[in-house]
Amino acid sequence: MPELPEVETVRRGLERQTHGFTIERVEVLRARAIASPPVPEQFCSALEGCSVDQWMRRGKYLMASLRRSGADAGHWGVHLRMTGQFLWMETDKEPCTHTRVRFWNPQGQELRFVDLRSFGEMWWVPPGEPLESVMTGLKRLGPEPFSPDFTPSYMREKLQGSNRAIKTALLDQSLVAGVGNIYADESLFMSRIAPEQRAGALKPKQLERLHAALVEVLTTSIGAGGTTFSDFRDLTGTNGNYGNAAWVYRRTGEPCRVCGTPIRRDKLGGRSSHWCPSCQGGETA
Repeated sequence: MPELPEVETVRRGLERQTHGFTIERVEVLRARAIASPPVPEQFCSALEGCSVDQWMRRGKYLMASLRRSGADAGHWGVHLRMTGQFLWMETDKEPCTHTRVRFWNPQGQELRFVDLRSFGEMWWVPPGEPLESVMTGLKRLGPEPFSPDFTPSYMREKLQGSNRAIKTALLDQSLVAGVGNIYADESLFMSRIAPEQRAGALKPKQLERLHAALVEVLTTSIGAGGTTFSDFRDLTGTNGNYGNAAWVYRRTGEPCRVCGTPIRRDKLGGRSSHWCPSCQGGETA
């Protein structure tokens, strides 16, 4: 599933390519791609005639503000889920079997939403409606990793007394928005914390290191355009190159880049965790 760096890469691509994009026609090829309104035809009519203004991101959600004849026309929300991706088409091309929604401008250029697993969703939020009232998943999100609200002190307060493994806690979007399996593994390695360590037992210095590692690894991956490890693709159909520099993720059995110990892959809470037993196995301070 695309995580914060991948979704931010998509947001930046959409902002560059579709700012001012006038939506002349919308075609929904799979009804389940539209979460709201309940009838896909209503989604189409709501967006047709609108121009795309600014793209925003919250966690793994994308939202575009819409204008019609200069007036507020609501918001267009998107969640890529596991395999959703946007492709920009300069000329008319036959859609693949996984194409779910298509958007054209008057010049015939197309923004195409392709989704292999068909879990991606779109919403139209009417003017004046809070985004959270329609895109209800936004209500459950914690602070953004780069926001002033996300601090070691905040983490200590939220994790106090928790018996969950720290890896499991990091995947909880109500703790911090946008972090998933890849960057949780990488951040825990960089902060020398074992994934199964009890979240409520982490010491202040460990939380400081984990906070700094999360910010660093997410910043690095955004700069690299995301990761090569997922089905993520940007608007040109390519993925990022952060994967070539991964410390532990999907390096099972390979030597640790720091100490040479073989990287382990364990199941934790139903998810794979990649870690170095030497670098992450002993320190508690």
